[in-house]
Amino acid sequence: MKIIIVGGVAGGMSAATRLRRLMEDAEIVVFDKGPYVSFANCGLPYHLSGEIEERSDLLVQTPERLKERFQLDVRPESEVTAIDPVTKTVTVGYKGQSYRESYDRLILSPGAKPVVPNLEGLDKATNVFTLRNIPDLDYIMTHLKGRSGGKATLIGAGFIGLEMTESLVKKGFDVTIIEKAPHVLPSFDQEMAAFVRKELLSKGVTLHTNQSVKSFKQEGKVIVLDDGTEVLSDVTILSVGVTPETSLAASADIELGLRGGILVDQHYETNQKDIFAVGDAIVVKNQITEEDDTIALASPANRQGRQVADILAGIPREHKGSIGTAIVRVFNLVAASTGINEIRARENFEHVAVVHTNGKDHASYFPGATDITIKLVFNPKTGAIYGAQAVGQKGVDKRIDVLATAIKAGMTIFDLPELELTYAPPFGSAKDPVNMIGYAASNLAEGQSESIQWYDLKGALAQGSILIDVRNPGEVVKGRFADALNIPLDHLRERLDELDHSKDYIVSCHSGLRSYIAERLLKQKGFKVRNLDGAYSLYQTVLPEEMIYD
Repeated sequence: MKIIIVGGVAGGMSAATRLRRLMEDAEIVVFDKGPYVSFANCGLPYHLSGEIEERSDLLVQTPERLKERFQLDVRPESEVTAIDPVTKTVTVGYKGQSYRESYDRLILSPGAKPVVPNLEGLDKATNVFTLRNIPDLDYIMTHLKGRSGGKATLIGAGFIGLEMTESLVKKGFDVTIIEKAPHVLPSFDQEMAAFVRKELLSKGVTLHTNQSVKSFKQEGKVIVLDDGTEVLSDVTILSVGVTPETSLAASADIELGLRGGILVDQHYETNQKDIFAVGDAIVVKNQITEEDDTIALASPANRQGRQVADILAGIPREHKGSIGTAIVRVFNLVAASTGINEIRARENFEHVAVVHTNGKDHASYFPGATDITIKLVFNPKTGAIYGAQAVGQKGVDKRIDVLATAIKAGMTIFDLPELELTYAPPFGSAKDPVNMIGYAASNLAEGQSESIQWYDLKGALAQGSILIDVRNPGEVVKGRFADALNIPLDHLRERLDELDHSKDYIVSCHSGLRSYIAERLLKQKGFKVRNLDGAYSLYQTVLPEEMIYD
């Protein structure tokens, strides 16, 4: 059997090497239009900053090594320009010449390409770049060579934009981010992205959110925003998103779907017989919403490449979809997510609840413990977990990985407290943050607690609810709500006569734990009370301008 693979990197090379392990006698040919068929594209920003020192470290495999170990016929700088499903041939362009190659099975792994908006003056800009592959990186580094700082602009504040922001700041640039969404990291909910915003501002990054680029002037050195603001830039990186690279598939009458992605069945086969597709270019099923989705991440692409190889080798496998687990480092902060965010959950499901908890990455009494804030989105009726987000300095990856596994396994919020996770003081807590958010979510689902979200607080106070801050006076003087009644938790029982059973109360502390204790106390004394989810620490991160600082 002769198998042709179009595109290398994650999906294509995973398929090629797995195929060889399963089909020693198959003829396997890999075409890639770029010079490098196997490289670490996720590591590109870190070579720019110098954190990955050697460029060669980005090259995972070379055609020569792949030939020697796997007997793969890898042909870089060879662009497949046409597919003929009838004759089962592809047309390949190489060094100005073209030739045809036949196949028995064809696997497409063309990936995704950066979105380049049609903006006035962009065609004349000499300092505007995208980052997809090593030649892109080389181009950027050549432009930056000899520069000791300057002004850099990132258009788009998604994962790549934030990674590039950190890299350029480390190279001495004054960095500006322009993001058309209301907040940075648009895939996160606003309050969780606020932690990232705070970290960026602390590092001197200038932010323009709710803004789009209108045009470029002076060969790209001046960027004009929608509101007329002009931003000076020596180097600009476009990171406004990616789109499936499916022009080749479309020319072969392969059916496309959402965002132009390639439609495949549960065995990765397209509507054209014996043509399969994997990776960033295909439409997948979101396993939570069961809707079509496109998820451009390395882990799903690698898995898909392996699975399609199994299928071609006769091993039964099915494409089950993805949930989109991702992580990013932004200076000293880590932000990670899995599943869907609150906004998307409310668009898709009738019953949605959220809960925030604040814990430590390891035992609080052991030196070096740092905060982790976790948000869980779930169904309060069934306990189904829709998604989670977490931010912190350390241990974020572990917690989101556990929650991603729980989602994949069909576990509910009621299962989270049952998870037996490793514990020793340097590594975790006896009640891990994952256990704790399971407890908190279960309390909501079972009616032991009733919460109010940060975005509903102002409206509730306007309708007559009274906010009680149960923090200690020493905490309150460092920052407080404008109209809160301060009754420290330890004095609450002796001051109950100051409260009115006819009033609605909202309780808050620093993180939500003490206010939950206050909520339980007050409810058992007959008061109507809700707990401010995430409490002061979350609210002041999202809306610092509403706090009073004495």
